[in-house]
Amino acid sequence: MAKKKTFVEDIERTLYDIKNYDVPVYKAQQGLTEDIIRDIAKQKHDPDWMLAFRLKSLETYNKMALPSWGPDLSELNMAEIVTYVRPDAKMTGNWQEVPEDIKDTFDRLGIPEAEKTSLAGVGAQYDSEVVYHSIQDSLVKQGVVYTDMETALVEYEDLVKQYFMKLVPPKDHKFAALHGAVWSGGSFVYVPEGVNVEIPLQSYFRLNAPGAGQFEHTLIIVEKGANLHFIEGCSAPKYNVTNLHAGCVELFVKEGARLRYSTIENWSRNMMNLNTKRALVEKDGLIEWVSGSFGSHVSMLYPCSILRGERARCEFTGVTFASKGQTLDTGATVIHTAPHTSATINTRSISKAGGKAIYRSAVKVTKSAPFTKCSVNCESLMLDSISRADTLPVMDIEGDEADIGHEAKIGRISDEAVYYLTSRGIDEEEARAMIVRGFVEPIAKELPLEYAVEMNNLVNIELEGTMG
Repeated sequence: MAKKKTFVEDIERTLYDIKNYDVPVYKAQQGLTEDIIRDIAKQKHDPDWMLAFRLKSLETYNKMALPSWGPDLSELNMAEIVTYVRPDAKMTGNWQEVPEDIKDTFDRLGIPEAEKTSLAGVGAQYDSEVVYHSIQDSLVKQGVVYTDMETALVEYEDLVKQYFMKLVPPKDHKFAALHGAVWSGGSFVYVPEGVNVEIPLQSYFRLNAPGAGQFEHTLIIVEKGANLHFIEGCSAPKYNVTNLHAGCVELFVKEGARLRYSTIENWSRNMMNLNTKRALVEKDGLIEWVSGSFGSHVSMLYPCSILRGERARCEFTGVTFASKGQTLDTGATVIHTAPHTSATINTRSISKAGGKAIYRSAVKVTKSAPFTKCSVNCESLMLDSISRADTLPVMDIEGDEADIGHEAKIGRISDEAVYYLTSRGIDEEEARAMIVRGFVEPIAKELPLEYAVEMNNLVNIELEGTMG
């Protein structure tokens, strides 16, 4: 009798692959030159210091090489990428003023409905510009700022100048330099001291234009003793040309503050997702990362937490699903620079149909961080014999007063586990499906499913059949 095979359906993408006609009001030329950078700055009415920053970043970009490690990026040709696409829409706080075609896209993704039921504020970016932003009046009265980066650059210029790309400087790597040169859109959040934002804020990024890049910048400052949950969602329709995402996220968590940053990335299979995310955590502060990586052709994403203050903490929870044609190289980085800091990294990845799921982590404990604790746990499940899973942890421990642990598991479904469940009267097909669901459940339950219909669609992986 032939052994049955497990069939695990890909995530249903019909909703996300609906395209609008590409009719921007302005589109930069393909490529990356000084003239293009100056044109972007002119279109965006940048202050002089920002134009100078962009040009310096371009100079840095041109001097740097592509990463010599990680996935193959040879398909990326910047000469063919459009770095700025301005949609035919002005930023508004009234949903009814958003152009119909753009509004329909976000309506299908459940963004306005989520705002009505479970969000304190919403931002929506379409191609290179934010087209909608709102925040509850009660938060405004408490001094909370939630707006797009372009507005922040005008209304809170001193704050932006103080923090912008200080945590992720352009010289950090080639795509940070690229971001510094062509960034556009994104969210600015400021939570004053002691304010508890009880309901999450969410920004959603949609890239519609083919052959384009999206380079949004997210800057969040959570002051002493404040609390915030911020949710980020991303998607794009599939095209037969390469699209690029090289956003940047900078998170400043002050003394005794708490920030949960949840991300669901569901980019299309022609997307190069080369994002950079970093948090700086002060004394007694907490950063919680919840990360779901489901889309893109290639991803390189390793959110970094710098624990600078005594007793600063980091919790990272991630789930990755790599299918045919996908190389998802993801993980986390934690840098301990103060005493009694602690971190927990917990990830799950599934690969099928030849997909590659690579977990890459780096934990560094400096000599100035005695009595540090860090626990890393990563588990990978391959659903067939042609898929791949790799675990590549790095531990750099400079002191001898640290408690560091790492555990990694890579494998397939155990015949013994299936036998145990069937011996208890459970159908074999259901037994194997239960094992796969149970594998991701500890991570999936942390995703903010209750806040958006779109997120529910992403993690609703249908299991049919059995595992051979």
